Amino acid sequence: MSLTGTPFLFTAIAVFALAFVLPLALWSRVRGPAPVRSAARLLMLLFAQGTAITLVFVLVNNANSLYDNWADLLGTGDHVQRAADLGKDGTGGIALNQLPKVRQTFTQADGPGMHKAGGVRVTQLKGRVSGVNAEVYVWLPPQYHEAAYRHRKFPVVELLPGYPGSAKAWFGSLKVHKQLLPMMRDGEVAPFILVAPRTTLLARVDTGCANVTGTVNADSWLSIDVPRMVTDNFRAEAAPDGWATAGYSAGAHCATKLAVAHPDRYRAAVSLSGYNDPIGERKSLAARSPDLRRQNNPYLLLRGYRTPPRLALYLSGESGDGYQAGAALQQIARPPTTVDVLLLPRSAGGHDMGLWRPQIPEVFRWLTRQIGGSAAKGAAGSTGSTESTSTTGFTRTTGSAGSLPQ
Repeated sequence: MSLTGTPFLFTAIAVFALAFVLPLALWSRVRGPAPVRSAARLLMLLFAQGTAITLVFVLVNNANSLYDNWADLLGTGDHVQRAADLGKDGTGGIALNQLPKVRQTFTQADGPGMHKAGGVRVTQLKGRVSGVNAEVYVWLPPQYHEAAYRHRKFPVVELLPGYPGSAKAWFGSLKVHKQLLPMMRDGEVAPFILVAPRTTLLARVDTGCANVTGTVNADSWLSIDVPRMVTDNFRAEAAPDGWATAGYSAGAHCATKLAVAHPDRYRAAVSLSGYNDPIGERKSLAARSPDLRRQNNPYLLLRGYRTPPRLALYLSGESGDGYQAGAALQQIARPPTTVDVLLLPRSAGGHDMGLWRPQIPEVFRWLTRQIGGSAAKGAAGSTGSTESTSTTGFTRTTGSAGSLPQ
C-alpha cells in the first residue's frame, strides 16, 4: 500500500476510529484479575494514541510531501549505482555531445495532484554520467500538443524539493501545474516544461546537490543526466538560455548552487527560503567538510568569478530564513549577473508550503521575463511592472543590502 496513496489515508482514519471507539465500548467489560484488566486497558490506550500519531503523520506527510514512499521513510532507499570521480566539471571527461540519445518511456504518475491539469508523467532514469538510478517527473504545458506549436521548443524549469522532501511535492503540495495552467493559457506566463527529479538519493542524508566521490554524484545527476534526458525526449530549448532551476528550503540552496556553479547549463534560478552555506541543512553531505562547504556555497562561487556570469537569481525569504542569504548574493553581484531579493513579512507564514505556494505565480512571471523567449514580451506586457510590489503583496528589494551573513 502506497505511503501517500488514498487507500492508506482511509485505512489510517478507519483504524483510528476503531481505536477511539474500542475503549469506550470495552473499558468496563474487561474481565479477569486486576493486572489483566489494567494491562488490557493500557493496551487499548496505547493503541488509540499510536493510531492518532499515525494519522497525524499521514496528514502532515500528504500536505508537505516529506516522504514519497516507505523506503524513504524507513531509510532503506539507495538510488546510487556508482559514484566515480567526475572531476571539477562533473562530466568525468566524457564528451557529452557524443553520447547516444537517451530514449525513455513515460507513464502517468500516481499520487496527490499528479492527475490534475493534464497529468504528470514519470520515468525511471539511469544516469549515464552520474551513476544515479531514480525517477523523474515531467509536466508538459497546454501548448505542447497544439498544432500551432508543433515546431516550437519550450523553456524548462527544473524543480527541486526540500529535505526531507519528495519530487512530487511541487505538483502535490505546491500545486504548481494547477496554478500555472490557466496562466499559460492566458499568456500570462510562458509555457514551461516542468521537470522534477528525485533529490533524495541516499538513505537518511541530504545530498546537498553535491558530487562526493565514492558516495554520490548528485550535481551531475541534476545538471547533466536529467537535462540531457529531457532534451532527448521532448521539444525543450537548449541550455543555458532555455533552462532554470527553482527550489524551496534545501532545494532552494540546490537551485542557486547549480545555477551559479554551471552558468553554461542554466540561465536563471529561484530560491524560496534557501541558504548559501550548506551547513544550513546539517544532514547535508556538502556540510561534512570545510572543502565541500566552500565548493558548494553559491556565495563563494559567485564571488570567485573573475568574469561575472550571465545569470539571473530570484531569492525570497523572511528575515533569518532566506532573506539574508539572498541579500548577501545581491551585495556581491556584478553585471551581467542580476539578483532580485524578496523580503517576506513574518505574517506571511513559516517555513512551509503555506509560505511558498502563493509565490508560484510571481515566480513564474519572473522566470518568463528571464527565459520565456518570445512569450516573455507578452507576459511582461500583461502583468505590468513588479519592481516594487508583487501580486502576492511582498516587497522586492534592489541594490546593496549592507553587511549581511551568508
